[in-house]
Amino acid sequence: ARSFADIGDIIRGKDLFRGYNETDRDKKKKLQENLRQIFENIQSSNGELKRLPLDKMREYWWELNRQQVWKALTCDAGNAQYFRHTCGSGKNTFRTPSQCRCDDKKPGSNADQVPTYFDYVPQYL
Repeated sequence: ARSFADIGDIIRGKDLFRGYNETDRDKKKKLQENLRQIFENIQSSNGELKRLPLDKMREYWWELNRQQVWKALTCDAGNAQYFRHTCGSGKNTFRTPSQCRCDDKKPGSNADQVPTYFDYVPQYL
Protein backbone atom coordinates (compact mmCIF):
# COMPACT_ATOMS: atom_id res chain seq x y z
CA ALA A 1 0.00 0.00 0.00
CA ARG A 2 1.14 3.51 -0.76
CA SER A 3 0.83 6.45 1.59
CA PHE A 4 -0.43 9.91 0.73
CA ALA A 5 3.17 11.15 0.77
CA ASP A 6 4.19 8.35 -1.61
CA ILE A 7 1.43 9.37 -4.00
CA GLY A 8 2.69 12.95 -3.85
CA ASP A 9 6.20 11.74 -4.65
CA ILE A 10 4.92 9.72 -7.60
CA ILE A 11 2.93 12.66 -8.99
CA ARG A 12 5.90 15.00 -8.58
CA GLY A 13 8.30 12.46 -10.12
CA LYS A 14 10.33 12.06 -6.92
CA ASP A 15 9.45 8.49 -5.97
CA LEU A 16 12.54 6.69 -4.66
CA PHE A 17 11.09 3.19 -5.04
CA ARG A 18 12.97 1.49 -7.85
CA GLY A 19 10.94 -1.72 -7.91
CA TYR A 20 11.49 -5.21 -6.60
CA ASN A 21 11.93 -6.76 -10.02
CA GLU A 22 11.85 -6.02 -13.74
CA THR A 23 8.04 -6.07 -13.82
CA ASP A 24 7.88 -3.37 -11.12
CA ARG A 25 10.43 -1.26 -12.95
CA ASP A 26 8.50 -1.58 -16.22
CA LYS A 27 5.24 -0.58 -14.52
CA LYS A 28 6.90 2.43 -12.90
CA LYS A 29 8.40 3.49 -16.21
CA LYS A 30 5.00 3.21 -17.92
CA LEU A 31 3.30 5.15 -15.11
CA GLN A 32 5.86 7.96 -15.28
CA GLU A 33 5.48 8.13 -19.07
CA ASN A 34 1.69 8.37 -18.72
CA LEU A 35 2.04 11.10 -16.08
CA ARG A 36 4.47 12.99 -18.32
CA GLN A 37 1.91 12.91 -21.15
CA ILE A 38 -0.89 14.02 -18.81
CA PHE A 39 1.12 16.98 -17.54
CA GLU A 40 2.17 17.94 -21.06
CA ASN A 41 -1.52 17.95 -22.05
CA ILE A 42 -2.33 20.17 -19.07
CA GLN A 43 0.47 22.54 -20.07
CA SER A 44 -0.64 22.69 -23.70
CA SER A 45 -4.18 23.63 -22.68
CA ASN A 46 -3.04 26.45 -20.39
CA GLY A 47 -0.88 29.18 -21.89
CA GLU A 48 0.58 30.35 -18.58
CA LEU A 49 1.76 26.86 -17.65
CA LYS A 50 3.61 26.32 -20.94
CA ARG A 51 6.58 28.28 -19.61
CA LEU A 52 7.06 26.00 -16.61
CA PRO A 53 9.53 23.12 -16.82
CA LEU A 54 7.82 19.75 -16.44
CA ASP A 55 9.12 19.15 -12.90
CA LYS A 56 7.82 22.57 -11.77
CA MET A 57 4.51 21.85 -13.49
CA ARG A 58 4.18 18.61 -11.54
CA GLU A 59 4.95 20.41 -8.23
CA TYR A 60 2.42 23.12 -9.12
CA TRP A 61 -0.29 20.58 -9.92
CA TRP A 62 0.31 18.66 -6.68
CA GLU A 63 0.12 21.80 -4.53
CA LEU A 64 -3.03 22.86 -6.33
CA ASN A 65 -4.79 19.48 -6.11
CA ARG A 66 -3.42 17.68 -3.05
CA GLN A 67 -6.54 18.40 -0.97
CA GLN A 68 -8.75 16.92 -3.68
CA VAL A 69 -6.52 13.83 -3.85
CA TRP A 70 -6.81 13.47 -0.06
CA LYS A 71 -10.60 13.73 -0.26
CA ALA A 72 -10.65 11.08 -2.98
CA LEU A 73 -8.45 8.73 -0.91
CA THR A 74 -10.48 9.14 2.26
CA CYS A 75 -13.88 9.33 0.53
CA ASP A 76 -14.06 12.79 2.13
CA ALA A 77 -14.37 11.27 5.61
CA GLY A 78 -13.46 14.59 7.21
CA ASN A 79 -14.75 13.79 10.68
CA ALA A 80 -13.07 10.41 10.95
CA GLN A 81 -10.27 10.04 13.47
CA TYR A 82 -6.79 9.34 12.23
CA PHE A 83 -5.49 8.18 15.62
CA ARG A 84 -7.21 5.59 17.77
CA HIS A 85 -7.61 6.22 21.47
CA THR A 86 -5.44 4.08 23.71
CA CYS A 87 -6.69 5.36 27.04
CA GLY A 88 -9.76 6.90 28.48
CA SER A 89 -13.10 5.98 29.84
CA GLY A 90 -16.66 6.04 28.71
CA LYS A 91 -17.33 6.02 25.01
CA ASN A 92 -13.65 6.05 23.97
CA THR A 93 -12.58 2.80 25.63
CA PHE A 94 -14.17 0.58 23.00
CA ARG A 95 -11.72 1.77 20.36
CA THR A 96 -8.80 -0.16 21.83
CA PRO A 97 -10.28 -2.39 24.49
CA SER A 98 -7.80 -3.89 26.96
CA GLN A 99 -4.92 -2.08 25.28
CA CYS A 100 -4.64 0.99 27.53
CA ARG A 101 -1.05 1.86 28.41
CA CYS A 102 -1.61 5.11 30.29
CA ASP A 103 -3.05 3.97 33.61
CA ASP A 104 -0.97 2.14 36.18
CA LYS A 105 2.47 2.94 34.74
CA LYS A 106 4.49 0.49 36.78
CA PRO A 107 8.21 -0.23 36.34
CA GLY A 108 8.74 -3.18 34.04
CA SER A 109 5.37 -2.80 32.40
CA ASN A 110 4.94 -1.93 28.76
CA ALA A 111 3.56 1.53 29.59
CA ASP A 112 6.61 3.21 28.09
CA GLN A 113 6.32 1.36 24.77
CA VAL A 114 4.60 2.97 21.81
CA PRO A 115 1.68 0.92 20.48
CA THR A 116 2.50 -0.36 16.99
CA TYR A 117 -0.27 1.66 15.40
CA PHE A 118 1.44 4.86 16.67
CA ASP A 119 4.87 3.80 15.47
CA TYR A 120 5.67 6.08 12.54
CA VAL A 121 9.00 4.47 11.66
CA PRO A 122 8.86 0.90 10.36
CA GLN A 123 10.82 -1.51 12.51
CA TYR A 124 13.09 -2.60 9.68
CA LEU A 125 14.66 0.83 9.18
